[in-house]
Amino acid sequence: MTTESPETIDQYIASFPIDVQPVLESVRQTIHEAVPGVGETISYQMPTITVDGKSLVHFAGWKHHISMYPLPEGDAEFEKAIDPYRSAKATAKFPLNKPIPLDLVARITELLAARH
Repeated sequence: MTTESPETIDQYIASFPIDVQPVLESVRQTIHEAVPGVGETISYQMPTITVDGKSLVHFAGWKHHISMYPLPEGDAEFEKAIDPYRSAKATAKFPLNKPIPLDLVARITELLAARH
């Protein structure tokens, strides 16, 4: 990842190692499929998905994981599924050395959109 601030999500993703880029792109695509018609921007130097110009969810690449912020509250099934990835009350960390649970990425996005 470069130290320059990206202006677009495409630039952000391109700044990562070649093996991480498809992972970030799959998270991005999953979010778009979960909530069609969302917008995109860079906020806090990370990809931000927006609804009506307001932030819905952020995702970010790190050396060993992909994070999503914020985490919504969900039912017991959701809480059980997110628990292994929760690193703080409102943050999920998905390790890069394991497949990203895209179904959970979609669920996070859907829950946030329902409360937006």
